[in-house]
Amino acid sequence: MAYKIIVCAKQVPDTNEIKTNPETGTLIRDGVPSILNNDDANALEEALKIKDAHPGTVITVVTMGPPQADVMLKECLAMGADDAILLSDRALGGSDTWATSNAISAGIRKAAEKMGGYDIIFAGRQAIDGDTAQVGPQIAEKLGVPQVSYVKKFELDGNKVTVERALEDGYEVIELQTPCLLTAIKELNTPRYMYIRGIYEAEKAEISVWNADDIGVDKEKEVGLRPSPTNVFKSFTPKPKGAGQKVAGDTEKEIAKNLLISLKDKNII
Repeated sequence: MAYKIIVCAKQVPDTNEIKTNPETGTLIRDGVPSILNNDDANALEEALKIKDAHPGTVITVVTMGPPQADVMLKECLAMGADDAILLSDRALGGSDTWATSNAISAGIRKAAEKMGGYDIIFAGRQAIDGDTAQVGPQIAEKLGVPQVSYVKKFELDGNKVTVERALEDGYEVIELQTPCLLTAIKELNTPRYMYIRGIYEAEKAEISVWNADDIGVDKEKEVGLRPSPTNVFKSFTPKPKGAGQKVAGDTEKEIAKNLLISLKDKNII
């Protein structure tokens, strides 16, 4: 059985290279390399595993971002995706999670018309530049499809999907029917690398670019900064904590004794 899969991905700044402006508290993005969001790479990998097991499966990657996000989309194509769509428009700039999900869900509807429907939407749990974990579930709500977040294990049998959803103290097993939306975490799989032939073909591929009018969103009420209900008052980098103190001792009992002495000296106990 072949499936039609949509993967939501995002180009994000490499957090290993991120610096913060100490005066404004904002991220310094100039000169910072961009990468495929980590959890989104896991989402794409799971879609590719389905394609490996079910010949004829088609994968379309959808993202919202500036024109340069097409580089990330070509990386997705080089990994094995079949099609890529970039939602890019100045009217979409400044969108919070609510407005972003409005745009992406509208883009998915249009992509579904192009694909003839979809069976599964994969997305990453959250983006490393926002860490809200809100966009995926919001997309599912706006599309009216069942959703499971924090997916750590996935099985597919016809139209039945069985997943393990990670919890703080374990996991829960959930069954649902397609079409559905799932958000992936890193424990789900290990993303593959791009391959030479894929890179060559991706360089020649044309990325579909859709603006706000193409996907039919209201630029005054649904997307962009103005209608976004979330306002960030201030962002800042926490002050670094002081260096810790190491308690020495030749045995466990001696270490415990020295720890108690130290705590008493500091009037902690």
